[in-house]
Amino acid sequence: MPDIEKTKRTTVLRGARRAVFDRDTVYAILDKALVCQVAFIDANGRPAMVPTNHWRVGDKLFIHGSPKGRLCGVAEAGGEVCLNVAIADGLVLGRSAYHHSLNYRSVVAYASPMVVADPKEKMRALEAFIEKLQPGRWADVRPPTETELKITSVVVLDLNECSAKVRGGPPMDEEADYALPVWAGEVPLSLVRGEPVPDPRLDPNCKVPDYLKG
Repeated sequence: MPDIEKTKRTTVLRGARRAVFDRDTVYAILDKALVCQVAFIDANGRPAMVPTNHWRVGDKLFIHGSPKGRLCGVAEAGGEVCLNVAIADGLVLGRSAYHHSLNYRSVVAYASPMVVADPKEKMRALEAFIEKLQPGRWADVRPPTETELKITSVVVLDLNECSAKVRGGPPMDEEADYALPVWAGEVPLSLVRGEPVPDPRLDPNCKVPDYLKG
């Protein structure tokens, strides 16, 4: 898979050695992250940002929302958005205050979103969303009704202008500080799935599906 072409907006200036344009790496970060932040200029000319869910299908990223939402308005007006996801992988504790940091994986993307208008395409996109949240789930649930589809918007972005930035490894202390009697290293962080908690109104005959076990 060819690398993503670097642009002026996606060129990383600070910590340029951590920039990644490998498409597989960028896509893996987008797929792992559950929440993105979408920034744009709203209809009043003011900067705005909304957190929302996202999911990827091929070279396209999808976001759902409300037909009356500001993001849908930006898409209908032909505007642009800047999208970011970030995953914290660990605390980096240096010997000096200056060299404390985070190990992380992040992606920034620029695009002109478009509203998915075709009902069948929207349904396929929503299926992909549910399957990202929980593989195997779509086959169990009631699909959206025609009314529910009308009050749900889906916008799509081309992943042509984006880049990743990744930091990993131990702290990068000043050479003279390595002799200091101060503990230094990494504290790993991770998002862990817990045991399923049933809805209080769940039918007692409903068993935990196999895809939620383990």
